[in-house]
Amino acid sequence: MHQMTIYLHCENVDFPGSDIANLYSPSAQHCQELCTQHPSCLFFSFNRPDKSLGTFQCFLKSSSSGHPRSQVLLLGVTSGYSLKPCNLDSKPCFPQIFENLDFHGGDYRTFFTVNFEECQRVCTEDPVCQYFTFVTGNFTTLDIRYKCHLKFSWNVPRPSVIVLKAGVLSGFSKKSQLSQQFDTVCQSQLFSDTDFRGSDFMELKAVSPEHCQFLCSVHPQCTYFSFSGLDFRCFLKNNPNSMVAKTKTGVTSGIPTHLCQIDESWAKLTYKGVDFSGSDISSEVVNCAEHCQEKCTENPNCQFFTYHNGIRKCRVITMPAPSKVKKLANVVSGFTLRNCRRAEKSQD
Repeated sequence: MHQMTIYLHCENVDFPGSDIANLYSPSAQHCQELCTQHPSCLFFSFNRPDKSLGTFQCFLKSSSSGHPRSQVLLLGVTSGYSLKPCNLDSKPCFPQIFENLDFHGGDYRTFFTVNFEECQRVCTEDPVCQYFTFVTGNFTTLDIRYKCHLKFSWNVPRPSVIVLKAGVLSGFSKKSQLSQQFDTVCQSQLFSDTDFRGSDFMELKAVSPEHCQFLCSVHPQCTYFSFSGLDFRCFLKNNPNSMVAKTKTGVTSGIPTHLCQIDESWAKLTYKGVDFSGSDISSEVVNCAEHCQEKCTENPNCQFFTYHNGIRKCRVITMPAPSKVKKLANVVSGFTLRNCRRAEKSQD
């Protein structure tokens, strides 16, 4: 039995302005979950598929008063509020299936299978998979019928901005960032002053080579990486056929780990003179950086913090969000059921 959440929405009502983020979402319920997971979102507006323009867009919003500045009637839009006051599970279960919707992008593995239930089962069993799209037997292109597309989105700490700043100290929550545990400890090696040239498919911010290696190990398409310590740039690379190393001062490169317990010691450290700028959940006065880190660890929505005269900064979105949602006949899309299974086990 899946965990039940009561969703309250206002159909054909728009909360104009006050936007803090714009994401794709398949439904108003999913959009509300995104708002609930976002550290700053207090209310939202969702463009339904019956709206003439901008369909499946989820606008996350916030204001100093906690309420929209205005409400206007607008066909095809559903609006509502964050469910943060309800103290819901930070890893919500979302079992809905969406027919004739494509969760576009994020593909890391494809295979043929008999139906969408089997596609969803494999997505649920694969710890990397966050959502999927299955091509049914009625699809117009014959050679991709019954094809299952497993898809990935981030749910581990990735500060969007990392900069040097005097008088601050930053770090991460001490709770484990991984849901799957292994008995075998990963063996890893970093190559100093070495750049693995080319094959970049994604650039992220990371605070250290170890953090960059963690991000590479979590992403299913990353075959190796290079990290620039001068500007905290982490380059994820994909080339399973060759790896070309060149000497380059200030760059550290490495290889991801596979099916073993990843070293998370980088998350236990604090980084002096480094600011994880933006994405604040809240600020409060604390006595020291250690207390700030403990506050972050206690908060299920906090992944990282910055301490400066008692200020802490934290961010998390654990609800998987497709990079794009669009109408497409004879496909079925949905999400992993891992969180649903956890909820069932906790109720037993």
